Amino acid sequence: FHYPYHSFGSFLDFLREAAIDPHVTHIRLTVYRVAPTSSVLNALSNAARNGKHVLAVIELLARFDEENNLEWVDRLREEGVEVITGVRGLKVHSKLCLVTRRVRQQDVHFATIGTGNFNEDTARLYTDHCLMTANPKLTGEVLRVFDFFRNNYKVSPYEQLVVSPFQARRPWRRLIRREARLARLGRPACVWLKLNNLADPKLIEELYAAGRAGVQVRLIVRSMQALVPGVPDVSDHIEAISLVGRYLEHARVLIFGNGGQPKVFITSGDWMARNFDGRVEVACPIHDRALAEELVGIFRLQWEDTANARVWDPELSNRRRVPPPGG
Repeated sequence: FHYPYHSFGSFLDFLREAAIDPHVTHIRLTVYRVAPTSSVLNALSNAARNGKHVLAVIELLARFDEENNLEWVDRLREEGVEVITGVRGLKVHSKLCLVTRRVRQQDVHFATIGTGNFNEDTARLYTDHCLMTANPKLTGEVLRVFDFFRNNYKVSPYEQLVVSPFQARRPWRRLIRREARLARLGRPACVWLKLNNLADPKLIEELYAAGRAGVQVRLIVRSMQALVPGVPDVSDHIEAISLVGRYLEHARVLIFGNGGQPKVFITSGDWMARNFDGRVEVACPIHDRALAEELVGIFRLQWEDTANARVWDPELSNRRRVPPPGG
């Protein structure tokens, strides 16, 4: 789903159907920000009343939403929902839902992995991407993340998802360096990132090094941006824009050229030290080629914007990008 262009109602329908489906046994959900009268959490309450085992992981330190989240903790517990109030020492910022259904004597998992909150109010105003999948390689690892929330001492290996703070920067460093190796061999190489904030010094150094190796680095960063593009001999191959239009650009998409077969991820976390070291964030690979190409196409469309885009440059001029003559 691409919110707000697609309706958040589809996800609500998914939860409501799960709440009444006699074959559904478990529903698990992470909560960071929800609407004050949340249809999402009301669906969880209904599921618990219907005998489902429901787990809600509610982050009490969600800035500006602490009071609302505390009220929901009490209401959900009264309905019989198991509530975990975050993880000690970490902020739970991942956007995960997992429904378990009994099919032919086996558990089948259905996961929702997104870049934005399960919030029907902001889903009308923020751009976000959300993958719904029954791919067992992905859903099995989502289940491991929920197991960690219950047993914080138990950290499982992840081969598909990228889960901070356990993997932190390592997978991104590896992918950036691979593009740099391709560029040094004279092959096409690119790193395209769309983020809210880019401020992690370690990964910024990796991007500088990749740019110097000849990798095409394109950045769409809406808010905090600590990399300086366009500096001779430092960031010649790096370009960056900020895009603020009709909706709040909240989606986070990571694209690595991979020799012509792009590796595409969506992620709940920005590239900031706090997201890598102090939060539980989840990035998910998009394996379906049609969906990956769709995300690449959206990035291209936004990169070519000449209506709302402003250019990040060494002078911090914040100048608007204008169409070419006659364009």
